[in-house]
Order: sequence, then structure tokens, then C-alpha cells
Amino acid sequence: MIEELIESLIADEVLVKSAAHPFMLSFQWLGVAVIYLVLSLVLFGQRPDLAAQFQHPWFAAEIAALLCILVATSLSAALLVFPDLHQLRGFAFAPLAAFVLLIVVLFFAWRADTPPAPLPLHSFACTLSIALFSLLPSAAMFFVMRRFASTHARWAGSVALLFAFSTGALWLRLYEVNDSIVHVIEWHYLPMLAIGSTGMWLGKKILKW
Repeated sequence: MIEELIESLIADEVLVKSAAHPFMLSFQWLGVAVIYLVLSLVLFGQRPDLAAQFQHPWFAAEIAALLCILVATSLSAALLVFPDLHQLRGFAFAPLAAFVLLIVVLFFAWRADTPPAPLPLHSFACTLSIALFSLLPSAAMFFVMRRFASTHARWAGSVALLFAFSTGALWLRLYEVNDSIVHVIEWHYLPMLAIGSTGMWLGKKILKW
């Protein structure tokens, strides 16, 4: 009887596909983000003085810091979907260091902005543009993360939205002709605080299981 039960269980065995390693998952998300970013720049164009802007060290440093945030948030999100963080807890906090780097860069860029560049005529339009740009990567991130079993749903949701919003922020810096660091801080980066909080709420609603 027991042997028949064992044979029955073996016959009913369902093969479960192994989850991708967090590094590979992060690499895939970064690849999709880069493709999305490049296609958007091809479609909408880039700022005409982009090559000249990269001659300014603090602009180049800001772009590098944004790239660091993209890498850090994608890796952190990939780890946070696993209940045990794949035994790589330290990497899950990588976004903190990346955001500190951005703050330092923005501080020195603000100090170097003398005399201050004129403010653009628009204000919240930049935040709205970044948010709209981020909708597609945000939805894709939550769709993929929902298939895992995160026990850190709030933080996973927050980091996922920050990854998507950072993609949008990078796109806008490469697209918009705007040299006002005060405007960039106020309407590009400070909204990340609200985005992170929104991500925590969405994570609890969508990723909790």
C-alpha cells in the first residue's frame, strides 16, 4: 500500500522551474531598461548639446550616479523578491550608497552653479514626464516580482519604483535642455521621496502573499 502511494506521488510529480539567480534577474531588468531608454531617445531625440554637456564634470558625474542607482536598485529588487535575500543581504542595501553618491554629486554641482543657471519656465512638468515614462517599467517590474515569494514586500515595491523612476530621470536629463541644478533637485530628484513611499504601499498591495 505504501509502495503504491509512493509510486503515485512520483507519477504526479510536478517539475518546478528554478528561479533565475538575482544577478541574472538584475541583468535582465537593466538590459530591458537600457533598450527602453535608447528607443525613447531615438523616438523623442536627445538634447542637442548633449556631447558638450559631458564636458562638464558635474553633469557627467550626475549621469554616472544615476547609472549607479539603476544598477543598485535593480540588484536590490532582484534580491528582495527572495525570502532569504539569496544570502546576499549586504547587496540589498546597495541603493543607499548609490543615493548618497547622488546627493554628494548634486551638492557639488549646486556649489559649482555660479552664477546660477536660469530656471526653466516649467516646474512640475518634469516630474510628470518622469512619472509617465516610468509607468511601463514599473508595471513590468511588478509583474515579474509578483511571481516570486518576497517576504519584504514593502521594500521590494519601493526599490522597484525607484528603479523605474531613475530610468525616467536619466532619460529626461539626456533629453531636456535644462542646466538649472536647483530645478533638477526640486523637480527631478526630491519627488523620489514620494515615489519610494508609494512603492512601499504598492508593494504591500501587490507583492504580499
